[in-house]
Amino acid sequence: MKKLLIVTTIPDTLTGFLLPFAKHFRNLGWQVDGMACEASTDTKCVENFDRLWDVEWSRNPLDLRNLLITPSTIRKIVSQEKYDIVHVHTPVAAFVTRYALRNLRKSLGTKVIYTAHGFHFYPGGKRLKNTVFIALEKLAGAWTDKLVVINAEDQKAAIRYNLLSPLDIHYMPGIGVDLNYYSPEKVQEADIQRVRQELKLESDTSLLLSVAELNPGKRHRDIIKAIAHLNRPDLCMAFAGEGPLLEDLTRLANQMGVQDQIRFLGFRPDISTWIRASVATVLASEREGLPRSIMESMSLGTPVIGTNIRGVNDLLAHNSGIIFPVGDSEKLACALASVIDDPQMAQKIAKKGQDRVLKYDLHHIIKLHESLYTEALSSNPKQINE
Repeated sequence: MKKLLIVTTIPDTLTGFLLPFAKHFRNLGWQVDGMACEASTDTKCVENFDRLWDVEWSRNPLDLRNLLITPSTIRKIVSQEKYDIVHVHTPVAAFVTRYALRNLRKSLGTKVIYTAHGFHFYPGGKRLKNTVFIALEKLAGAWTDKLVVINAEDQKAAIRYNLLSPLDIHYMPGIGVDLNYYSPEKVQEADIQRVRQELKLESDTSLLLSVAELNPGKRHRDIIKAIAHLNRPDLCMAFAGEGPLLEDLTRLANQMGVQDQIRFLGFRPDISTWIRASVATVLASEREGLPRSIMESMSLGTPVIGTNIRGVNDLLAHNSGIIFPVGDSEKLACALASVIDDPQMAQKIAKKGQDRVLKYDLHHIIKLHESLYTEALSSNPKQINE
């Protein structure tokens, strides 16, 4: 029996993105365990993994406390279980786990695979911060058997900085989106009307949506400024997500006089309905890996407006969406007006998005993981890029 350990910093990453992979390999007869902070307290994790390991680490990738206690715990677990593959995700869990196993992996024959969901260094980032994170990735690369990157820019960066041998750097188009689940046919018109009624929208009011945690890097403030710049009472901007900036963003909306057009929805389990109810979704982030919210919108046939950054560019290429510069609220306002005032153009964009998102289908990505794991466990490596 093959044994796989999937490691993330928090259990939300396991449940939000990686459960289909756990289910698939368990169905193939593998033992699939999970590791995260307080993973054993998460009901979905308990249901979908053979065994769960709780470890403690800070989400701050520069917190040296991560290297004091947790590595010995990881080494003990991996030595005991003798995993064939340890697949790490998210920066903190990935670095600490690779550090912990840097010497042990070869003696055990354990293969360590890292999926980078967007490197912490990126064009436009602060020079010192970029330098530090490049150095850390190069250091950890020596403790890694396979590196998976999920956008074209990170693939080029991994090769440029020689993080691993090019043969061990694999591009995969994300970690997949379930096109059957995020299907327009799955959303009923009655549900769309329900969310409009919840917001008390007039029949001629256009709903716009942004799905992102309320943190500084997502730049929700740029969207609020764009709404103010438009000065149009016939639209409503809804933000789905939680985070520390709720009060600040509420204050900004009040200051700019658009508080009646802004809605903060918090966490919504019915996000497919909200996306379908919207004339467009907006992502104003300054840094992403390959944003899931955009893939979901494309799959559901809702046009997307996103920033000119890595990952987003991959998804919205070939006019599959509208791209604007980070921080440019005026150009964002023009993009918002265009999808509202030209529904035929918006429909064409949405159709191109649906066609393009096919390459990001979850089932395709799972097959790529099968090939990757086969190669990692083989003595004759070969390139398996898409």
